[in-house]
Amino acid sequence: MSEVEKKLATLRQQINDYNYQYHVLDAPTVPDAEYDHVMQTLRQLEAEHPELVTVDSPTQRVGGEPLAGFTKVEHTVPMLSLANAFNEQDLRNFDRRVREGLAVDQVDYVCELKIDGLAVSLRYQDGQFQQGATRGDGSIGEDITHNLRTIRSIPLKIKEKQTIEVRGEAFMPKRSFLALNEARLEREEEPFANPRNAAAGSLRQLDPKIAAARNLDIYLYAVGKWEAGTLATHSERLTYLQELGFKINPEWRKCQDIDEVINYVNGWLNHRADLAYEIDGIVIKIDRIAYHDILKTTAKSPRWAIAFKFPAEEAVTTLIDVILSVGRTGAVTPTALLEPVKVAGTTVQRASLHNADFIEEKDIRINDTVVIKKAGDIIPEVVRVIPEQRSGTEVPFKMPDNCPACGAELVRLEEEVALRCINPSCEAQLKEGLTHFVSRNAMNIDGLGEKVIAQLYQYHLVKNVADLYQLNRDELLKLERMGEKSVDNLLTAIEASKSNSLERLLFGLGIRFVGAKAAKTLAIAFGNMEQLRGATVEELTAVDEIGVKMAESIVRYFEEEEVNQLIDQLQQLGLTMRYLGARPAEADEASVFYDKTIVLTGKLEQLTRQEAKEKIEALGGRVTGSVSKNTDLVIAGAEAGSKLTKAEQLGIEVWNEQELIDQLG
Repeated sequence: MSEVEKKLATLRQQINDYNYQYHVLDAPTVPDAEYDHVMQTLRQLEAEHPELVTVDSPTQRVGGEPLAGFTKVEHTVPMLSLANAFNEQDLRNFDRRVREGLAVDQVDYVCELKIDGLAVSLRYQDGQFQQGATRGDGSIGEDITHNLRTIRSIPLKIKEKQTIEVRGEAFMPKRSFLALNEARLEREEEPFANPRNAAAGSLRQLDPKIAAARNLDIYLYAVGKWEAGTLATHSERLTYLQELGFKINPEWRKCQDIDEVINYVNGWLNHRADLAYEIDGIVIKIDRIAYHDILKTTAKSPRWAIAFKFPAEEAVTTLIDVILSVGRTGAVTPTALLEPVKVAGTTVQRASLHNADFIEEKDIRINDTVVIKKAGDIIPEVVRVIPEQRSGTEVPFKMPDNCPACGAELVRLEEEVALRCINPSCEAQLKEGLTHFVSRNAMNIDGLGEKVIAQLYQYHLVKNVADLYQLNRDELLKLERMGEKSVDNLLTAIEASKSNSLERLLFGLGIRFVGAKAAKTLAIAFGNMEQLRGATVEELTAVDEIGVKMAESIVRYFEEEEVNQLIDQLQQLGLTMRYLGARPAEADEASVFYDKTIVLTGKLEQLTRQEAKEKIEALGGRVTGSVSKNTDLVIAGAEAGSKLTKAEQLGIEVWNEQELIDQLG
């Protein structure tokens, strides 16, 4: 190593130490002037020797040119959301489920502050920061590496040559938030509503210089993928992450039982305002990692963790008016228009009134003084009125007899509180139905948002979902903000959706009570649309998880002549009317995948993880997320880690991606 290289290494380490002491330990050891002097010396020396600049140099935190856009990142381990608890009984119920599931009398927990920011993942290869991504939908996020590198509490190089993916919460401290909003007001710009929005907006900037100026911070709280991971408890992992150089929230605590957890929660209920950053609850996790593997996860959240949500903040304001909206199922929903008021950091002008019975029960009137809150700190709702503040100008609100969109008579179906418009030609319902049909969990047609659908209606280009598959390119080009590329992309996405499996179409049709999970259950059970629309209530309820209420709704739906005409039309237009996965009675028993439990790990080059999963399931295999003694086969792509190691230890057969493709034919 030359003298220049030694000097550069010394300067970089010096600055990394200063950053760690200041941004992680909150214990600066040198004045700002000394830090600036060392950084300037490093910049000058690198400018004289550009060939010696390294990616982990402190000078490289802020990149050069802004990005053109964000690329997608598939999470190797899904970033699941947490189930919520709202009171002490919810926590005790969680503890009871945990102990029953584990067949033990006592469980150690780890409590951590739930930072109000943006969940991110950080990937390190041989100790160097390689990539950072947002949580996204839990499976696929966006690459925001360029912005995360600007957060000085994120080490560009950790203290061991580990290959590890860690998860954390990027946030904006209160001090940074106030300074940012003051600067925006001086420039006559709209201030951010709260630190969470400010942090999320900063990390989704294409220009990293903007994120760098926002003074963001981060706390790491979990490991996603860890090739060398052997530590037995979550508390040991937190300690180890801190030893590697990551910033861990110092307020976490290990609790020996649920009583200690509740004491911890109650303590922070009264002191959260004292923190230098916003929190919206407490996260409780089982400490022993082995218990995580036993309890596993639901489709959305782990069974070994829960988030206690702090009570919603309330505010008092005046109800100016009530407006009505019509949903895709015809339900008419009232919404309160309010004098603007701040609640939980955001300005609220609208709030839910739920239904007519709620308005009558609470005796809510126009011009009333009302108390509102944010349910789960997200959805504003009217809680109650303050009748003693009435002046005599208040006007009782009565739900109309006719649909506010189409004028048809509203009805109240048996055992329902909602008033509904049952006119199948109601434009409001049709628009909402189209928006649902093209949504991510349904037909997943990119480029068809509410505004585009509204335009299609305005110009009489669509009346039902079948019209989407008959759109004319020349007509679309006449629409506002629809250029040739946008139109071509939209038509390509519509055409591609024809190949979706039956369950997506079923969910997209919006059959009452049939959610995404039930749609897949029905698709698997009946195999194709023809079998399903001929099914009786008895045949439907014979399927696990399909109750009488849902079965009756499905039968009523398929009895409608307009429905059957629509489905016939969609079939003629080329939409898939069958389930593309494997059904128990149809899977090829001769397939090497039949009745086998298979785990996918590492990065696949020729297939996406979802494509591989669907192809294996179509041949009768079961794809699971963890390796155990019950696993029959592991498919290992590039950068396969701990799952591959465990498979080798257990003597499980391992294939590479090419072997998988050869067997898939």
